[in-house]
Amino acid sequence: MRVRSVRTAVAALAGTVALAACGTNAATISPSVGEQPAATSTISAAPTGDQRGAVTSEHPVQDIDAAITALGATATRVVYRSTSGVDGSGSEVVGTVFTPSGAAPEGGWPVVTVGHGTTGVTDECAPSSSPTLLGTTSVVVPLLQRGYVVTVSDYQGLGTSGPHPYLEPNTAAYDLIDAVRAARNVVPEASTRWAALGISQGGQASWSAAEHADEYGDGLQFVGSANLSPAADLSEMVSNGTADQLSLSQKMFLPYLLEGLGVLHPDLNPDDYMRGALADNPDVTLSCLSAKLAEKWSIATQLTPADTGPRTEADAERMKGWLEDIALPKQGAAGPMLVVVGGRDDLVRPQWTSQAVSKACALGDVIEFESNPDEGHADRRAVPGAVQWIADRFAGVPAPDNCGQGPTP
Repeated sequence: MRVRSVRTAVAALAGTVALAACGTNAATISPSVGEQPAATSTISAAPTGDQRGAVTSEHPVQDIDAAITALGATATRVVYRSTSGVDGSGSEVVGTVFTPSGAAPEGGWPVVTVGHGTTGVTDECAPSSSPTLLGTTSVVVPLLQRGYVVTVSDYQGLGTSGPHPYLEPNTAAYDLIDAVRAARNVVPEASTRWAALGISQGGQASWSAAEHADEYGDGLQFVGSANLSPAADLSEMVSNGTADQLSLSQKMFLPYLLEGLGVLHPDLNPDDYMRGALADNPDVTLSCLSAKLAEKWSIATQLTPADTGPRTEADAERMKGWLEDIALPKQGAAGPMLVVVGGRDDLVRPQWTSQAVSKACALGDVIEFESNPDEGHADRRAVPGAVQWIADRFAGVPAPDNCGQGPTP
């Protein structure tokens, strides 16, 4: 039973890969897929105007998921300019743009920017290094079938020279919005109308993109954001400063979280929050999410209650503050949102997201909140409904709104 429970927990963590329906594993990660464009993480000045989303490198991708080529779609790997939410500097980001087959409709193809789930925090975890984008093409395919241009950002620091600011929401928002601009630079027939669809880490990114769609997304027409299992607010992970409140999935997720927080807070000492096998094997715990699973299972079996959690009340307060600083909502969204949670999610607790939705409703957001009792984290069963929700927004159907109805997972 112990082995089964550990494997279940690690598998749940692996669910943060954007619906890794293609069975992604370390063998599918290949930095030599196509010719990787060179990119640096930051450049001297933040882009403005037409510089945002400007493509500095592009080339067609030949070795891509067969499900994409079966649709007659094409893929282009790009390097585009964006902005760091950490220090406001300019950056270059790698992304992949997918163009549907056939002629564009009147007004151009709508664009959907996809926020992928957690793949890891190191360069080899960049989705563009994999023919399946480390599982994300399972989300791209149904969007292409609807006749949308689809763009998937690797996010800053994945496949580039700088650190990946994992779960820093402003950076993620800029990356997704500028990916829309990059797609329009690659595909002249693309419309200015765009939507976002994100899962887990990407759900936080797509939610944040909705909040920045007006001021940062100027010149584009935002229609809505579908956010599945979003990591919107994780501050309750340390609500009472105890260690035993964390699920095993959350404990295995902790090294990624601390790595991301360390980009924002260089004085962070991981030993204050993580010890034992989890701290002693960073080559395993910080490897790409779907890599070294056997070693991760081994580490999971060794964990004790004393291995995770803040050492002192001061450490707990400090981390809670850091997590509150990156929590959503920060401001009202520029368009309607769909937020979906799974009742069996033991990584991003559904009640955390419900509370974030309540705060967003209080800001005046239009939100359809959906809680599916039998679903877990980043459950693939939520994708078809999200794609239909986006299709309705592009079709001009009024967005459902159950704010004020008190939804509770």
